[in-house]
Amino acid sequence: MKIRFGYVANALDLWDSSPSKSLTFTRYSALPKEERMEKLKSVTAQNLQHTKRILHYNIAHEIELYRLSSSLVPLATHPDVMWDFVTPFKKEWDELAQMIKQNKMRVSFHPNQFTLFTSTREEVTENAILDMEFHYKMLKSLNALDKGVLNIHIGGAYGDKEKSLIRFHQNLKKLPAEFKKQMTLENDDKTYDVKETLLACEKENIPMVLDYHHHMANPGDVELPHYLERIFNTWNDRPTVPKVHISSPKSEKAFRPHADFVSLEFIMPFLKMAKELDQDFDIMIEAKQKNLAMRKLIEDISSVRGIKRISSSAVEW
Repeated sequence: MKIRFGYVANALDLWDSSPSKSLTFTRYSALPKEERMEKLKSVTAQNLQHTKRILHYNIAHEIELYRLSSSLVPLATHPDVMWDFVTPFKKEWDELAQMIKQNKMRVSFHPNQFTLFTSTREEVTENAILDMEFHYKMLKSLNALDKGVLNIHIGGAYGDKEKSLIRFHQNLKKLPAEFKKQMTLENDDKTYDVKETLLACEKENIPMVLDYHHHMANPGDVELPHYLERIFNTWNDRPTVPKVHISSPKSEKAFRPHADFVSLEFIMPFLKMAKELDQDFDIMIEAKQKNLAMRKLIEDISSVRGIKRISSSAVEW
């Protein structure tokens, strides 16, 4: 069983490398009209340059799994802005795309918590579609549609889970097929547990991303060993292995927030469970210390008897 590890957005030991520099609409509106586009392009150029630096870091450290920042392009979906962020930066997008392809990276995006399809309000669904389109355009610009995914949660329950799930399936019909093809669903830490998320994925033929920390916070009546193989099977017709999100609680009292690093003791039961299936899969680290937490976890896991480190960011068991 081979496990690759990756991290989210920012390599913390690179100086001033955030790919998520922002520009608020308030700040944008306060600028003279002739300076607004220049500022948008300036911030975007910086984010793309920092992403390039991070990809170089990933290549140097043999990291093949990486979640790109959803904040690469400021105000891309704001109704009063919505600008063309592809054409002015075609060279930069192409350069990143070449790096991703040549080094066989698996990249992804995780649109924000407001990108959901359970709302009773039509404008929320319309905004979710706009946000999925924005992320799809970035994946396409990176020539990463073959392996890249857009991972979201089912959404809120609005006082009635059953009705909300029906609404989820109805609203999802409004999402263009090419966007849905890139979509994955993740169980969450408060509302939709592993079983509910898996059933939605199986019904829609969408791969499921298991979040182990979320499952421990919101287990429902689910015995995870009974569902793990089905979760992994949702990836069967995709060109990539299953993906799992890993983090650990900040503390016993603050169980849902992510800790700086990942506790091997906390995740070991899951790893042993996965070992029973002997299925290759990828792990996205969601700890606060990002790539530093990923590196420490790989070192910790590699110290376990029978687990062999096979690269800077992968192990074999």
